[in-house]
Amino acid sequence: MNNDIFRGKLVRLSAENPEIYAEHFSRWWHDSEYGRLLDLAPGHLFSPKRTKEWLEKELEKDPPEMWLFGIRALEGDKLIGFVDLSGATPHGDTFVGIGIGERDYWGKGYGTEAMKLVLRFAFVELGLHRVSLDVFDYNPRGVKSYEKAGFRHEGRVREMILRNGQRSDVFFMGILREDWLRQFGAEYGL
Repeated sequence: MNNDIFRGKLVRLSAENPEIYAEHFSRWWHDSEYGRLLDLAPGHLFSPKRTKEWLEKELEKDPPEMWLFGIRALEGDKLIGFVDLSGATPHGDTFVGIGIGERDYWGKGYGTEAMKLVLRFAFVELGLHRVSLDVFDYNPRGVKSYEKAGFRHEGRVREMILRNGQRSDVFFMGILREDWLRQFGAEYGL
């Protein structure tokens, strides 16, 4: 049983200085594919300075509106991405966002493990009831990863996005605490 709630076999979740986040986030957003996998909005670029200012404002809020973690590969302790929980409501639900910015780590299980760790944090530490996300139909690798982490398909908005002259659907996925406990609770001694 792993008692370190922020550490898995491939990755650990970390708190980072906003300056370190800003440097990496800014560089990752210069990869158009990364941005298109992560965000509905048209591609945009932010300087490290502007990103740092935004992060500092977000992280100063009390109570927090977002729990932001860096994703670090255990081998080499390299910052490879981020995962966040945001918009928690009094009903016990929140949205999760994740991005693996370092392409060398795509499709190798790092994101799936980070998602499992942040779900453990959401359900065990924060006592949340539900975690939701959205993902685009042109991101089958992401869909598969979310399914491995226990998410279920809950809806679809047809042709919501226009990218490269083609319309794409947005899938909505969610996981309930009871589903997570049934699938992964024993792994964590719960």
